[in-house]
Amino acid sequence: MNEMPGSLRPETVALDALIREIVVRVEASEGEGTSDRMVFLGNRHQSFPTAVIKDRVLEPVDKVVWMVIMLAVRETGGDTAFPGYDAIGQMANVSSRSTIARAIAILRATRWLSLCARVRRATGRFHGNVYALHDEPVPLVDALHLDADYMTFLGSATGHGHARVRAVAQGVLDSIDEDIQTGREICRQEHPIERRLESRVAREDGHPRRFFSFTRNVVRQLHAKSGERQQGQVSHDQISNSAGGRVQNLSVQISNSSSCSSYINTTTTTPTAVPSNFVVTGEGDQPLVYPKRLCDNQREIAARYLSALAPEQRQPILDELEGRFRAEAMGMKPVYDEISFLHSLCKLTRQGKFQPNLGIKVRDGRRTGKRPNGEEQGTKPARPPKETDEQRQKRKAASQAHIAEMRNLLGMTDKTKKQ
Repeated sequence: MNEMPGSLRPETVALDALIREIVVRVEASEGEGTSDRMVFLGNRHQSFPTAVIKDRVLEPVDKVVWMVIMLAVRETGGDTAFPGYDAIGQMANVSSRSTIARAIAILRATRWLSLCARVRRATGRFHGNVYALHDEPVPLVDALHLDADYMTFLGSATGHGHARVRAVAQGVLDSIDEDIQTGREICRQEHPIERRLESRVAREDGHPRRFFSFTRNVVRQLHAKSGERQQGQVSHDQISNSAGGRVQNLSVQISNSSSCSSYINTTTTTPTAVPSNFVVTGEGDQPLVYPKRLCDNQREIAARYLSALAPEQRQPILDELEGRFRAEAMGMKPVYDEISFLHSLCKLTRQGKFQPNLGIKVRDGRRTGKRPNGEEQGTKPARPPKETDEQRQKRKAASQAHIAEMRNLLGMTDKTKKQ
């Protein structure tokens, strides 16, 4: 350090002592390679979770968008207006609205962000959305509770216009299917420390491991696809740099389009695929009858559980689940976690230990066309017999007599009789 006059601030003197200590420590350290050190000069500023920085699935633009949303929350409090695309783009230095939309879709798919509600006015007009921003990806069971359309969103996102959104959404679904195949209870409550330790090992280990909602195989596949896309982007940039000015101007016009993404130049020839609905049928390709108590998210999860079983085993499990729900009205202990109960039924089926019990009555009632209250399905209430002419005349005469009596009590005379 340079020797300066004694008018230095105490902070600078302390910093100088710290730097000297670091120099001594580096000189005394063993190792042949070079090792740079860094000291931050300034005050402590906004902090962000390390999990979002070290996320193995999010790309840089996704992380920046998350940080911008977090800044908006911190500036105005926990309950604040969601920043618009223009505000996010200005703060994140992202000019493409589609890139911001892509980042928000990926944050929702990876459960860093939840779409909790869609608000409408009394007239039914759309008023806005209610989002929840998380400091780490929430478990699947929490996402299903907070985001009522989460599974439907994942299914539609597999046909998104951007390849990265398609890959991430498909990766989440593949992870769910892989967990089901391995017998993992996907909706079980995990301790937060357990999840964080598992994700930390995945980040620090050189080999890809499970990272929150993504399994080991899916993480490896996403990394491979990301590497291929980055190589394609580099090759495209090299070709663009060697091309003429006319081609460069055309590229600028395309990249500034409001409908493009940050990787529009590499995906312009990729068609937007319409995702096929995930439909699981029973024996003989008959449609499955789900308990009405299950919500849309639970039905999607149930379908993925049942897809791992033989077609003839699927409907009996749903009947047993429905029978268990009906038994609650008879005093049986309530089922608080429907998916966990379904998981246990599927597990017994795979082990060959499942025996229909409460579902037998449900199955028989469906086959005979009777509802739980004993009424037959598809039957309409019996109509009264058609009125005969004699009955009609009697009813008409009684009505006229009643009207005449009312007129007499009110002192009203019948003009037709006077005439």
